[in-house]
Amino acid sequence: MNLAWEQPWYRDFLNKSELVFCDGFGVLLGANLFGHGLKSEHRMTFADFIEDWILACERQNISVFLLAGKPGITDKAIAKFKAIAPNLQIQGHHGYFDKSGAENDAVIAKINNFKPGILFVGFGMPIQERWILDNLEQVETGVFVPMGACLDFYTDTVARGPRWMTDRGLEWLARLYFEPRRLWQRYILGNPLFLYRVLKQGIFNRQPSYD
Repeated sequence: MNLAWEQPWYRDFLNKSELVFCDGFGVLLGANLFGHGLKSEHRMTFADFIEDWILACERQNISVFLLAGKPGITDKAIAKFKAIAPNLQIQGHHGYFDKSGAENDAVIAKINNFKPGILFVGFGMPIQERWILDNLEQVETGVFVPMGACLDFYTDTVARGPRWMTDRGLEWLARLYFEPRRLWQRYILGNPLFLYRVLKQGIFNRQPSYD
């Protein structure tokens, strides 16, 4: 939400997407402050339902391409997916490549050769969204799905935090503990900034109009 506030192109990306998931307790809080009445069950965290999605793809014969993570992560994820969905059509490539030029073209050629029904892209925000926009017309797939660090969590490469924290709005604290150098700005500075913006918008919307 802070990115959407600060970067118009990212805000447009969210607003023009066909489907946007509520994956954070901060979004739930902000929505409720504006009277939308969302509950915790409305929160859909990718890491919690990725296996259900994969099983649905197998049942409906929808192919999947994973473009995410450090080298080796997609291989681990594919092995886990094939263990529960042996008939799934799936390929992958790591996310550590030059996002322009010849290397990018080679990755796109690999995706297009497979022609996946769904392309999962996990570079982290907002790099993954920028890549999707920049390559939207070149990539042959039915659906683009930004997935963030989902595969890192799914393959146990990065610790996510215990369930009692993730279910109570404290996942950010666990992630900050495990990756303080990378995430301190997002949470230490970003959380209060997000709350301030929500409260400011709420106060502004409640002010009477004198027109």
